[in-house]
Amino acid sequence: MRSTFIEGLISAAKKNKKIILVVNDLGYGVVEKFANLYPKQFINAGVAEQNMMGVAAGLAMDNNHVFVYSIGNFPTFRCAEQIRNDIDYHKLPVTVVNVGSGISYGHLGYSHHSIQDYALMRSMPNLLISSPTNQQEVKQSLNFLINNPQPSYLRISKNKINRFDEKSIRQSNLKPGYWNIIKKGDRKNVILITGETRGIANEILQKSSYKKYSIFSLPLWGMKYKKTQILQARKCKKIIILEDHLQDGGFGSWFKEALENSNLKTKIEHLYFKSSVIGQVGSSNFLTKKYFKKI
Repeated sequence: MRSTFIEGLISAAKKNKKIILVVNDLGYGVVEKFANLYPKQFINAGVAEQNMMGVAAGLAMDNNHVFVYSIGNFPTFRCAEQIRNDIDYHKLPVTVVNVGSGISYGHLGYSHHSIQDYALMRSMPNLLISSPTNQQEVKQSLNFLINNPQPSYLRISKNKINRFDEKSIRQSNLKPGYWNIIKKGDRKNVILITGETRGIANEILQKSSYKKYSIFSLPLWGMKYKKTQILQARKCKKIIILEDHLQDGGFGSWFKEALENSNLKTKIEHLYFKSSVIGQVGSSNFLTKKYFKKI
């Protein structure tokens, strides 16, 4: 996913000199190609994340679209005040890029987990969350963000994600708040995913009682896009929600809030990381098998 993002940003920066990439002295091995090709559009702010976000806000006020690239908590929790006060409230075109979604950096411990970031970022009223599930959605999400500059949060995994069902994905343009078809099946029984959770969805489909379920993703969402969920959920008898985040404050919580007072009879089942994953160290596969809630 990281390489797909950088390649897409390189293509965009070639056409648009107002696209700027800012990092906090990490990402090397991924960002060097961009830095070498467009040194005037690249800034290494050093290990000073809050200042980095302030710099991004200043650049955005000069009509630049700034992409701030880092891992997990570094561009989110560490910079929460700057994101809220400087970027979100002023509706500046800054995309905060987290390249360590969920527990994809699980081997580095809880300091690098991103299992509470939705709870923080979705509380920003003007911020669009982009949480693609595969390489194709990374491309589509990046294209949307470039064509619609705004406060945004792009959450991608460092893991290698297979391209799947690309024909069906290409048929639909991503639109904030609207589900993207991943696997066609029974439209009344749906697995709804965001982020790197397709592998878990595949495991569910192996069970006989779930084989006919369809899979949808929601790669673009946020505080502004709750109303559209009722219209789509109304068609469903049951929805299983998957997210690589803790239960409270995440995507599932956002979705349930969207259905409040709707009188829908749709059954919602929510799968997420158990809070006991905090403090654990291991590969993303190990942590997922041990700490992800089972259906």
